[in-house]
Order: sequence, then structure tokens, then C-alpha cells
Amino acid sequence: MNKPYISPETKLNELTLKSVIIGATLSVVLGAANAYFGLFSGLTVSASIPAAVISMAILKAFKNSNILENNLIQTAASAGESLAAGIIFTLPALVIMGYWESFNYLETTLIAICGGVLGVLFTIPLRKALIVKEKLAFPEGVATAEVLKTGEKGGDAIKYLIIGSLLGGLYKFGFEALNLWSGLFEKAILLKERYYLYFSLNLSPALVAVGYIVGLNISFLVFLGGVISWYVGIPLYILIKGAPEGLSAIQIGGEIWSSHIRYLGVGAMIVGGLWALVGLRSALGQAFEAGVEAFKKGSKALSTTSRTELDTPMSWVLIGIGVMTVPIFLIYLTIIKDVPITLFMSLIMIVAGFLFSAVAGYMAGLVGSSNNPISGVTIATILTTALLLLLLMGTSDPAKGAAGAILVGAIVCCAAAIAGDNMQDLKAGHILGSTPRNQQIMQMVGVVSGALLIAPILNLLLASKGIGVPTLLHPNPLSAPQATLMMSVASGIFGGNLPWDIIVIGGFIGVLIILADEYFKRKKSNFKMPVLAVAVGLYLPFELDSSIFIGGLIAWLLEKGYQKAQNSTSVDQAKNAGLLMASGLITGEALIGILIAVLTAVQWNFSISDDPLGGSLLGLLILTAILIYFYQMVSKIAKK
Repeated sequence: MNKPYISPETKLNELTLKSVIIGATLSVVLGAANAYFGLFSGLTVSASIPAAVISMAILKAFKNSNILENNLIQTAASAGESLAAGIIFTLPALVIMGYWESFNYLETTLIAICGGVLGVLFTIPLRKALIVKEKLAFPEGVATAEVLKTGEKGGDAIKYLIIGSLLGGLYKFGFEALNLWSGLFEKAILLKERYYLYFSLNLSPALVAVGYIVGLNISFLVFLGGVISWYVGIPLYILIKGAPEGLSAIQIGGEIWSSHIRYLGVGAMIVGGLWALVGLRSALGQAFEAGVEAFKKGSKALSTTSRTELDTPMSWVLIGIGVMTVPIFLIYLTIIKDVPITLFMSLIMIVAGFLFSAVAGYMAGLVGSSNNPISGVTIATILTTALLLLLLMGTSDPAKGAAGAILVGAIVCCAAAIAGDNMQDLKAGHILGSTPRNQQIMQMVGVVSGALLIAPILNLLLASKGIGVPTLLHPNPLSAPQATLMMSVASGIFGGNLPWDIIVIGGFIGVLIILADEYFKRKKSNFKMPVLAVAVGLYLPFELDSSIFIGGLIAWLLEKGYQKAQNSTSVDQAKNAGLLMASGLITGEALIGILIAVLTAVQWNFSISDDPLGGSLLGLLILTAILIYFYQMVSKIAKK
């Protein structure tokens, strides 16, 4: 086994007041950015590396700082980003379906805290099983550790994050605040009322950056899902059933996709979530055994355990799980108003939370947090819970049943999102020589600080931009694709109006993708086909799929250039620079989006014109210029 960067015998200041304050602050900022971007795009990416770089820059202003303290700050900071994902994928569904008028502060905060804390607790017994024994890759954890090592030796990595943030922020301000250009290129043709052709591209640098971060393999699969929906599903639907009357060509595609074809993604996600559980049965068994073993040892093992293997005691973990269940039970009880059913829901939440936290932790070890199938396991949870509640409650109050299923899904989604992020951070700590217990405490700090402000941020976005449902006041709201899908599934179960035929076809597509993935594995191909990547593409709007694919193509082109480069150090610097600039594009655009929301809320309007002055052509030209600059900058670093 490789020795940690800082030996177990070396004792440095890790858990300090400074690290707690900085970590909590960054958790709030990155959580807000991720909330906005996730509601806009339906996707989120790991914030561990940008958090590490920002932390390094801040700590330079202090004396006696060290790499382990830096690692604890990024651990807390990245928790806010992951928690935001868990919340925005689920709770906006309650607003979209009209069950909530806004995001109730107490309920939203308690759900975020309980789900996030449970995610941390569930992964404590997983650390040794997946990081120490299984030695899973955890790519983003490894990358974060390398960034921190590089930062300790000196460097100017922060400038690439700043450049990306400025470019992303200025683009967002010019498009959305000043209304200088359109953010969408979209064309559609309907020939002879039977043959349909469509293309769209969201002109967002942040979306392209997502594709760059996840790489060509994943971005291609997301795009493939979009192609199946828009170039196969919708044309076949029109050929068989005809096109809706009285709509433009663009509106026809949107109507058929939103009411029918996007449910292909639901079917594929259900199959993908079940397949993930089947594939992880041995890992789940190991995790359970590790938890039982840790509980048996208890405090007796503390005196003989090295600093770098010191976890939170299992007795504390079990007490924490019990404590977190109480507020969850009370929240469920206010909605269901039936004690036996509420107890049953709480039990489902605990079991599903642990299972899917283990799935998320294991998948993060294989493909990273950004590619983690959080939405897949949440869909599976909501669907299962809704069916069980339907059996127990009937259809007398469908809104109540759907809301109950979504709340169970929200807790599980938060737990799974935090679990994947937590395991990445613990992997980075394992490499660097951090104390696991300190990291687990900082995860809690990040969860609580992020949770305390997530409700006001969501209410700000709801009031200024709208979420999910177009209205006269907000004709182009944040689309919240994931939450819209969760709402459709939960409401559809109780309303009896789910297009089960489309869902079954989506499940069949999922099976075909799994078979193809198994084929590539047996051929030992570098190309992989995780079914949930295709499922995401099936239900995302095509404009997002195509933008993400462009980012993957840029990453592939740069990778080809890396292979020709002579200096491996320059290549590593180029990869880090590209990753940080891409993260900056996402963060900058999201933070300016929040700023615009604040200005809109106080009725401060910067718009120069009611209609975009330059149209989509100007937006396309500016986006192209940004991407060319990005490509040339990274290529130049690699060739040094």
C-alpha cells in the first residue's frame, strides 16, 4: 500500500476555527451556485477541485496553514454543492405540482440537514470497505489530492479558475441581464405533417464545460439519449399518431417530448438503478460487515488505531441515525397524518437511504461524483414509495400521496449525493494522510451551513425567475428537469396517467444499453456504456444534450494533443488548467445567475431591449470565441 503524503505519526493542525469558518462559507457559496445551475440544466458537477483551489488561495493569507487543513476546507465546501443537488432534484417538484406555494424554511432546512447528515453517517462504515480494502479509483478524489499537493509546492492555478469565472459570468450577464443576444439556437421542420426534423443548441459556456469535465465517453452517451428521443422517438410518434394540431414545428416536438417521449428516460433510469443494486450486492455485504465489525470493536480500538484510520465511532453513528429519524418522522406525519403509515415511510427512508448511499459511494469510486447515478436511484425510490403508499392510502388524496413519495425521495437523494461526495473527499484524505474523523466532522459542517441557506436561495429564484412551470410573470422559468420528472412520476402513480407503454420501452432501451456495456467490458474496450448516462440524455431537453456533447468533443481533441506532447508535467498542468477553467465557467455563470435573480427581486432591470438585440447568431459567435480561447490556452500549456 502506498504511504500517505503526510505520515500517520505527523500531527498537524487540521480541524481549526479558521478551517470551519472558511469551509462553511464556501459551502454556502458553491451550494448556491450549484442550486442555480442544477435548476437550469438538470446536471451538477463535483466542486471538490475548485473548492480546493479557492481554499489554497485563501489560506495563503494566513500563517501556519497546511495541506491537511486545506483538505478539510474543501471537504466542507464540496458538501454544500452536493447537498444542493439532492434538494433541487426533488423538493421543487412540490412547488411545480402546486403542493407548496414556496419553499417552507423549516421543512426544507430539516430535510436538507437530515438527508445530508444521514449521507455522512451511512458512509462511515463504507470508508474501509471501499477505499482501503476494495481500493476503488475515486478519480475526483485522486485529482483533488494531486491539486492540493501541487498547490503546496506553489503555482498559479487559481488564475484559470478566475478566468473561467469571469468569462462565464460576463457571458451570463450579457445574455440574461442586458438581453444582448439569445441563449438558444433552435430549428424544426415538419414535412407533409408526417416527417419531423429538429435541432437545438443551448449557447451556454457552462453546459459545454460540463461536457468537457465528464469527457467524450459520457457526453456522447448523454447526446445518444437525446438522439434516441428526438430523432427516433418523436418522429416515430408523429408517423404513428400524427402531429398535434395548431402548433408550430418547434412546439410540436416540445409537446410530444414533454408529455410522452421523455418518459423513456424514466424506464431506463429504473432499470439502471436496479442494475446498480444487483452489481453492488457484494460491496453492500462488505459494507454491512465492516459496520458490524467497527461497532463490535467500539472504543477499544481507538487506542490502537493510527491517526489516518481513525473514524467516527459506530456507536455515535447509530445514535446519529436514530436522532435524524425523529424530525423526518414528524415532517412525514404533518403530511400523511397517519402514525403507522408514517412509521412505515420512515423505515423505507432509512433502508433506501443506506442502500442507495452505498450505491452512490461505490459508483463514485468507479466513475466519479459528476457521473454518479443520483437521479436514477431517486426515481427508483420515488416510484417504489409511491406504489407502496398507493396500496396503503388508495387514491382518495393523490396530492398527499405524491408529496409523501417525493419527501422520501428527497431524503434519499440528499443522502446519496452527500455519500458520493464524502467518499471522494475521504479518498483524497486517504492519499494525503488526513484524519477521517476530522473530515467526517467537516462534512457535517458543510451540510449544516449549506442547508441553513438553501431555502432562501430557492425562494429567491422562484420569485425572480420561476421554477418549472411557465407563467405570465415568468414565461421562461428555470426548467428544473430532474424535479419535473420526479413530480411526473409521483403524480402519475396516484393519478393513473403515467404512459406505462413509453416507460416499458425506455426500460427495454435500458436493458439493451446494459447488454452493450457488458459486451464492451468483455472485449476490454476503453469505451463504456453506463445506462444512466443514456437515461439522463433521454429526458433532458435536446439543447442541453448537444451543448454537453460539444464539451466532450473539445476534451477529446485536447486529449489527442496531449498524446503528442513531450513533457508529461506540462500535460498535467494543462489538464488541471482546463478542469479549473471549465469549473470557473460553471461557477461564474451560476453566481451571476444568482446576482441577476437578486436584482430582479428588487426590480432592478438592466435589459437594453425586450427582444435579444443580436439574436442567436451573436450568442453563437461569442460562445465560439470563448471555446476557441479555451482550447488554445490549454493546448499552449501542454506544448510548453
